[in-house]
Amino acid sequence: MNIVVLGAGAIGSLYGSLLSKKNYVTLIGSPKHINAIKKKGLTIKGKTQSNIKISAEVNIKKLEKSPELLILTVKSYDTVSAIRDIDTIINKNTTILSLQNGLDNIEKIKKIIDNKQIIAGTTTHGAFLVEPGIVEHTGLGNTILGELDGKILPRLKKIVKIFNNSLIKTHSSKNIIKEIWIKAIINSSINPLTTIFKCRNGYLLENPVLEQIVNSVCRESTIIANKNGIIISTKYMREKTKEVIRSTSENYSSMFQSFKNNKKTEIDSINGKLAFLGKIHNVDTSLNDILVDYIKTNNLF
Repeated sequence: MNIVVLGAGAIGSLYGSLLSKKNYVTLIGSPKHINAIKKKGLTIKGKTQSNIKISAEVNIKKLEKSPELLILTVKSYDTVSAIRDIDTIINKNTTILSLQNGLDNIEKIKKIIDNKQIIAGTTTHGAFLVEPGIVEHTGLGNTILGELDGKILPRLKKIVKIFNNSLIKTHSSKNIIKEIWIKAIINSSINPLTTIFKCRNGYLLENPVLEQIVNSVCRESTIIANKNGIIISTKYMREKTKEVIRSTSENYSSMFQSFKNNKKTEIDSINGKLAFLGKIHNVDTSLNDILVDYIKTNNLF
């Protein structure tokens, strides 16, 4: 399959490297990262070990052929500009897979791309960019993919099979929107706290005070989900969040990585969106509000 990964940072590069073993993959990313890959290949360290030559470009408009699958791993605040960039590259047979953090990506994509071309996914893999051209795979995880309408169509089965054949443990979901909410609740409970306390994910469970804060944020975010028609138990979400923290204990969250590198964070699409949706239903969103205010006040952007 001809696959393009747009927004190839840590996670995008990890997926691209694994998929490239049995597919033709092109990475689209930042100039420093792409230039390093062109010179020395893409190196994956940690849970996955590889160094591969892989097609890589800074500008998606350099592609000569429309991809069959375009995996979107750009930051949530770049979703609209990214989709506008691909509009002239894709065709009606291209499937767009959003594998991003946040609650608002699908609604942004749907404004530009036909619903029938969009599928969504979540991942609990942990990875960070050590330096341009080198990615550390810090935590093994699961990948969930689904059609927006919940149907298990042949194309979804095909993509799930391709992922599994590339050693990316993947299964399909009949309710991918719920899975996106679950991921957002997990991220809301982990990412801002690791950013504020400048720690790896695992420290959130090593420190009893931080563990209690994780529980409280998780509870608030889950209540917001329930009020928005996504029925999940608080107990399940606490257990799921802690499971992710343990499996990515050595990882620095993507938000902390952005914050540390003086880059814009995705706080608006995670805790910010949760707080916005909570207020619509008169839910107390105090904890999410505090986290948003802290990150935005202390972030340069």
